[in-house]
Amino acid sequence: VTGALESRGVLRRMSDMLELLVKRMDILARLENSSDFHKGDDGHFPLDRFQPAAGLMERIQAIAQNVSDIAIKVDQILRNSLMNGKMMDSRRDQCEVPRDPKYPDCAGKVEWMRARWTSDPCYAFFGVDGTECSFLIYLSEVEWFCPPLPWRNQTAALPSPAPLPKGQAAFRSDLTQLLELVGTGKESLTFMKKRIRHLAQQWLRAARRLEQKLKGRQRDQKHILIHIGFLTEESGDVFSPRVLKGGPLGEMVQWADILAALFLLGHSLRVTVSLKELQSNLGVPPGRGNCPLTIPLPFDLIYTDYHGLQQMKQHMGLSFKKYSCRVRVIDTFGTEPAYNHEEYATLRGYRTNWGYWNLQPTQFMTMFPHTPDNSFMGFVSEELNGTEKQFIKSNKVSNMAVVYGKEASIWKGKEKFLSILNKYMEIHGTVYYETQRPPEVPAFVKNHGLLPQHEFQQLLRKAKLFIGFGFPYEGPAPLEAIANGCVFLQARFNPPHSSLNHEFFRGKPTSREATAGALVSQVSSQHPYAEAFIGRPHVWTVDYNNSEEFEAAIKAIMSTQVDPYLPYEYTCEGMLERIHAYVQHQDFCAAPAVPEAGSAAAPGARSPLALAPNATHLVWAPRGDGGDGGWPPARALQGWLSEGRHTCSETCRRRGLVCEPTFFKLLNTRDAFLQLSIACDSTEAEMNHLYPAVAEGARECYLQKEPLLFSCAGSNTKYRRLCPCRDYREGQVALCRDCL
Repeated sequence: VTGALESRGVLRRMSDMLELLVKRMDILARLENSSDFHKGDDGHFPLDRFQPAAGLMERIQAIAQNVSDIAIKVDQILRNSLMNGKMMDSRRDQCEVPRDPKYPDCAGKVEWMRARWTSDPCYAFFGVDGTECSFLIYLSEVEWFCPPLPWRNQTAALPSPAPLPKGQAAFRSDLTQLLELVGTGKESLTFMKKRIRHLAQQWLRAARRLEQKLKGRQRDQKHILIHIGFLTEESGDVFSPRVLKGGPLGEMVQWADILAALFLLGHSLRVTVSLKELQSNLGVPPGRGNCPLTIPLPFDLIYTDYHGLQQMKQHMGLSFKKYSCRVRVIDTFGTEPAYNHEEYATLRGYRTNWGYWNLQPTQFMTMFPHTPDNSFMGFVSEELNGTEKQFIKSNKVSNMAVVYGKEASIWKGKEKFLSILNKYMEIHGTVYYETQRPPEVPAFVKNHGLLPQHEFQQLLRKAKLFIGFGFPYEGPAPLEAIANGCVFLQARFNPPHSSLNHEFFRGKPTSREATAGALVSQVSSQHPYAEAFIGRPHVWTVDYNNSEEFEAAIKAIMSTQVDPYLPYEYTCEGMLERIHAYVQHQDFCAAPAVPEAGSAAAPGARSPLALAPNATHLVWAPRGDGGDGGWPPARALQGWLSEGRHTCSETCRRRGLVCEPTFFKLLNTRDAFLQLSIACDSTEAEMNHLYPAVAEGARECYLQKEPLLFSCAGSNTKYRRLCPCRDYREGQVALCRDCL
């Protein structure tokens, strides 16, 4: 209204000025006809000299009339607008908070808006102006705490979101466009692009092999946002400045491989490494992040990390909860269910700085298969052909060792081990330094400084031994060394490292606690995956505190012949298989069909579970009603009862199987106990990450009340757990035999 009044005033002033100009032109015309202008021929002015002035005066008069007409029209519009505004204000002032039992939080939200609507500019962006009706419009049309107002045009209030365009994914045969998508401006991005280029031919060959394996199967193309949060300036980006100074590269290796795999699988990608780019792609309104997005989320999936997850939560308002099912979190060390569930973690002492997100645990994707509770994402190592393997074997230097550790701090206090090793082998290091040789590196070590990746590969291809000194944990380098024909020697941790006894793991949302036989979930060595899944002769894990054992291992390794070896799940094809299966089959937005805890089969109905012929475990009994349409398919289920003090991961592993957390819901019934001939005097449903279970020495059965707490990890001598196991593809622990 204020703007309209100002506009009318401007038009009136213009009209007045034009009228004044016309009057002055009229005076000038009259002077033209006076005798002063006609004093003989010498003083004569031709009449045509003032003809242009006469034409100008006519034009000015016309403009003045138009401006006057416009001013009158603006005045009429303003009067109508003011009248309508008064009616609207009257209506807005008359709004009352509805009492609708379907919207129990409405009154409280309106009260909050009265007090806080100016706390974030995003509310004004959506039209909130301090009136009751603006609160109710916002809370019913932008958020969803109040019922729609009957006098609002509902079709215009919030347009129905257009569905994301659906298409079929086609394998790509060129990575050039991906390199453009990754962008520039950071050393970390340069490193990732170099890695993608270096492995390009291997990726392309693997994509062709997987395409043949899938035999033309239709695949949905997904619109995917990849937000690498730890590389944003807002998160500190401590990685980029250290790329050329020996800093950790494991996360960047994994992200580069994820990008390559998703791109080659034919999906539509958007890559962001700044908060501003993230906000723009998500449709974040201006303000402090308290309001929902301005548009429906334009992505089927979002791959990010814990830093990116925090940024999304801070800037998406209620939309974060709405769309969190589309998020996949790249999580190096994993997040166990007990740490993920906010209420449970707080009550039971599992809360950390990184947990409590209430996501499905399989939305977290790890670098190694620590626990089946999370999805195993992995990375790739360079794969050698037969000719390259033979060349490496024939050119190995049997007394050459390379130390795993680019930072000088890793070498500190390792003089004893290095002295023993130096008796038998020539020791090489790749420790970063700027001007002076690091004092932690002994003089008898040949230090090459920080090497480019291809030069480091050449060093590994000559060396016989790759030796670790306990840190860093679970990085990609040992797999690269083994793939290049090295033997990896590492220390056995006694006791195993965990969040309970080691500072590095303290605060991480995983216990990695030591229990009998848990070789992968616990940190029993620097690289538990290499110890458990590869083992001798490629991997030797010994007690470094025992000098005799350490020295004997070195002697044995020098006389041991090994071929270059790379587990299939760390090849390009293996990673493409996994990501293809995850993208096509994992759906955390669909309503889970979880049987009510404590439910039993209806009288006369046949349970979908049956006792195996040898009466040792449960299997899925096909019912012929299409009930096996989930993923992984339920026909892969085997239900086993654990021994006391064994986790479900151990229980399954001892039988050559893998724990499958998505199957817990199928076992979380009284029928499962009955089928195993366990007579339950009582059956209770509670929140506990060890349930379903039966109390040892008693006939008390417990079912899981909270599906987010289904967990393959965790054990207690008091309980025997009911564990869901499955088979797995050869060399691919993440997928069951029928999962591809």
